[in-house]
Amino acid sequence: MSKRFCSINTTTGMKKPKCQENNNNNNKLGSMDEPCVSLMQDSGVTSNLSRKKATLPHPSKKPFVIKLNKAKPAIPTNFEENTWATLKSAIGAIFLKQPDPCDLEKLYQAVNDLCLHKMGGSLYQRIEEECETHIVAALQSLVGQSEDLVVFLSLVESCWRDFCDQMLMIRSIALYLDRTYVKQTPNVHSLWDMGLQLFRKHLCLASEVEHKTVFGLLQMIESERLGEAVDRTLLNHLLKMFTALGIYAESFEKPFVERTSEFYAAEGVKYMQQSDVPDYLRHVEVRLHEEHERCLLYLDASTSKPLIATAERQLLKRHISAILDKGFMMLMDGIRIEDLRRMYSLFSRVEALESLKQTLSSYIRKTGQSIVHDDEKDMVSSLLEFKISVDTIWEESFSKNEAFGNSIKDAFEHLINLRENRSAELIAKFLDEKLRAGNKGTSEEELEGTLDKVLVLFRFIQGKDVFEAFYKKDLAKRLLLGKSASIDAEKSMISKLKTECGSQFTNKLEGMFKDIELSKEINESFKQSSQARKKLPTGIEMSVHVLTTGYWPTYPPMDVRLPHELNVYQDIFKEFYLSKYHGRRLMWQNSLGHCVVKAEFPKGKKELAVSLFQTVVLMLFNDAEKLSFQDMREATRIEDKELRRTLQSLACGKVRVLQKIPKGRDVEDDDTFVFNDQFTTPLYRIKVNAIQMKETVEENTSTTERVFQDRQYQLKFPVKPADLKKRIESLIEREYLERDKNNPQIYNYLA
Repeated sequence: MSKRFCSINTTTGMKKPKCQENNNNNNKLGSMDEPCVSLMQDSGVTSNLSRKKATLPHPSKKPFVIKLNKAKPAIPTNFEENTWATLKSAIGAIFLKQPDPCDLEKLYQAVNDLCLHKMGGSLYQRIEEECETHIVAALQSLVGQSEDLVVFLSLVESCWRDFCDQMLMIRSIALYLDRTYVKQTPNVHSLWDMGLQLFRKHLCLASEVEHKTVFGLLQMIESERLGEAVDRTLLNHLLKMFTALGIYAESFEKPFVERTSEFYAAEGVKYMQQSDVPDYLRHVEVRLHEEHERCLLYLDASTSKPLIATAERQLLKRHISAILDKGFMMLMDGIRIEDLRRMYSLFSRVEALESLKQTLSSYIRKTGQSIVHDDEKDMVSSLLEFKISVDTIWEESFSKNEAFGNSIKDAFEHLINLRENRSAELIAKFLDEKLRAGNKGTSEEELEGTLDKVLVLFRFIQGKDVFEAFYKKDLAKRLLLGKSASIDAEKSMISKLKTECGSQFTNKLEGMFKDIELSKEINESFKQSSQARKKLPTGIEMSVHVLTTGYWPTYPPMDVRLPHELNVYQDIFKEFYLSKYHGRRLMWQNSLGHCVVKAEFPKGKKELAVSLFQTVVLMLFNDAEKLSFQDMREATRIEDKELRRTLQSLACGKVRVLQKIPKGRDVEDDDTFVFNDQFTTPLYRIKVNAIQMKETVEENTSTTERVFQDRQYQLKFPVKPADLKKRIESLIEREYLERDKNNPQIYNYLA
């Protein structure tokens, strides 16, 4: 049978086999260092062992325990003192920048030995005392040094750099002390932090050194602000020293911010007096950039906020009113986009945008007021240009700030309504001018753009009913006289107004276009009718516009005695129209008529584009060579003022087909007129413009009065019964309603 080796765990208390006891009698400690291992070389052994009963220890014998005892080596005499002497010599050499004969490995082992023998606390205290001695000496050596601040700061920086290098070397030697004693002992700082505390303590005690260092730093930074080149690396190192020592905020940052405040307070006042606003704002922008760069290069990050805030307060916030008063209007008038953008950006930094917004509003109102009151002729075009410039500034300089946008709208609404209804009238007149034929050099796209711009001003109008009345009156003339520059543009404008104000606002305007289109069909039908073919006089062509009363402006009836040919034509058309549309009434509006008259002058034949009244007057000269004002008034029955205007246009205007005797601008009662046989012009067809005189004032007054009258018929909801009753009575008086003959509680609508 193969030889067996067995092992037993020493902690079980079981008795070892005799073979083991005999071998271990002489060295009981060795049994724990070299454990026995059971080896089985024959697989058959396992099966035999499994059938063999295990032999148990005798119950009467007590178990025993083997103990491991290591004897502590004896500490040599004067071990601590001798070891410290070695370390002290090395630390002294480090501070004195001298070579030490003892290599680092032995020094490191010396620290380990002291710590292992529970002497770490004493070692830490001795190192602290040694460091303090050398730190005090180093700082005292700076007292009374160079008066040159830069040289002195260099010495301080060198002292600090040496200290950091020395503490790092001491810490590397005593690393085991940091990892054991320091880590295991509460309220004990690492060697590095201990060194920083000592340096901070004795720097504060050496007040001359600290104060001179701070003063030097402040002087260097001020020199840099004044444009001098300075050693930024030196600044960076010294300020990092203050940060590492934990005295940056109190010792440096506080006096630095105070000094900064004083510097920029003086500079702000000086530059505001010497510079214009654009230059001043550029200077402020540069200064703020410099301070930000300063924070990145050598100041601590914590200084950024108070430093920038101080510079902003002294250079900007204190001068907000002065900046706005001195330069805002000039920048706005010149549309100085970049300078205004800079102003907006800087003002936003000091929460002064509200002041800027209010100043913008005041500027718009003040500038616009002079346009509205002093420039009536070009008011709308000037306001449009002004609005475009303000919008450009709002978009490009003021970042499309919503509050600024609302302020601009409020200011322009104030301007547009300064003269109550006059602005509404002038905007309508401006559109009339743009939509009239004869605007050469204006493309469809340009005209459309102009309409969009005018629509912006239209939105500000409070009296939109006044605008509607004047726009309708002018549109009527354009349509009836064929003076629209573009029917597409006309319809586009109606569509824009409909989008802005709803279909109720444009209902009558759209009806006017329908009447014009329907009139074309009626005229075509009339030309094909039997009445036209059989009864119309030859040599005359006439086109009639049939207008629905409710759609068109109200025109005062103006009586006139027409030539026989025109009377015949009117009667034949009336017969045709009433035969086709039963139950309708026709009332001729002679003031709206216009004609093309063929004229034979001794120097050539011409065609004259004239009004109906001008036509009536000219045809009188077919039967007479000379006529007085009184003769023509009796023959035509044209109202006195209208006749004078008509004669002025024919005899006193640019195209003088008649001659007035005596010559003069005004038509008097005793004036006479003759046919101008000397009339000549290179053109074949000539437009004879009517003299407006006071017509515009009278028409405008009449139109405005009608608007005011219509306003009294409007109801505001919730409606009061008394107001509703007044409106019904008004509608009855104006023949829009009538009471039912059989039931007075019922009202009938009159078409």
